[in-house]
Amino acid sequence: MPKLPIARLVAIVFALGFSILAGCAQYARRQDPKTEIGFLQIDPDIKLRRMVVHNARPKGVVLFLHGFPETLYAWKEIAPDLGRDYEVHAFDWPGFGLSSRPSVDKFSYAPKDYARVLKAYIEKAGIDKSRLVIYATDIGSLPALLLALEDPELARSIIVGDFAPFNRPQYLQENLQNLKSKPSSDLVRAALNKNRDEILENAFRRGLPKDQQFDLPQEFKDDMLRGWSQGDMTSADAFYHYYSNFTRDQDYFELNLARLKTPVKVIWGEKDFYIDKEMGAEFAKKANLEFHLLPDLGHYPHLQSPRRTIEEVRAAFVSRQLSRAD
Repeated sequence: MPKLPIARLVAIVFALGFSILAGCAQYARRQDPKTEIGFLQIDPDIKLRRMVVHNARPKGVVLFLHGFPETLYAWKEIAPDLGRDYEVHAFDWPGFGLSSRPSVDKFSYAPKDYARVLKAYIEKAGIDKSRLVIYATDIGSLPALLLALEDPELARSIIVGDFAPFNRPQYLQENLQNLKSKPSSDLVRAALNKNRDEILENAFRRGLPKDQQFDLPQEFKDDMLRGWSQGDMTSADAFYHYYSNFTRDQDYFELNLARLKTPVKVIWGEKDFYIDKEMGAEFAKKANLEFHLLPDLGHYPHLQSPRRTIEEVRAAFVSRQLSRAD
């Protein structure tokens, strides 16, 4: 049997080695990324429970901001898919889930205070803002936009939806509007606390036709229930305090809207029961932003159609790449 030349033999060995390495890399990419849930202290009074999906070589960073009455588990089924390409973060707002609930003399739970929490989280987590896409819904949206007024380089892109950027009573569901001032706010607060179980079971499907209603993962429902009451404050109490300062922060945002320079996309569930789609349309028009109305979806598009949320986030990275190339 003829002997192979040394050079030929070396080439074969190297080719085989590279093939093995490539196969290992491909196998690793197919594996679900590692999801870690833990805590991050952002200041002496506030420790946030957070979720991070790690990626050894992320193409960017995604940060999800939840609404009422959610916790970070709202993103738990979405995050691993995106984690195959990106590093993914989510946390419980103070007053929700297992994050801290300082007394109102230390933390007012206003949108502006949540904006400061968001800023501290990004800094403490060491997130590169130039590679960051923020996806915020409901009470998470205005804090992100308030912070963007102060820091135009907050993120490469922000996606917001189903929230109330302006003080427009005609677009808000009655109970939400009643949360904005006393004495009606005290009555709504008491009702929210009394009807906790009904809210956690039905709030996400309200306003949707029967054939478009959906069920939540049991793990998510259990987490909201577990995190509803911690110490002397419930998630409903935190929501109440948020709304007690809401008009002030809405007015500030609208007055300073011209300072919003961070790229923002507005999405909205066509069948949002709580905040009319006209709110989103007015905001997008006034700020000259891209507006996407999501057919057949309600107030919680990320729960009703997780695939659509994943597509929105991926598109945000692609569109920014294209705009930079231009």
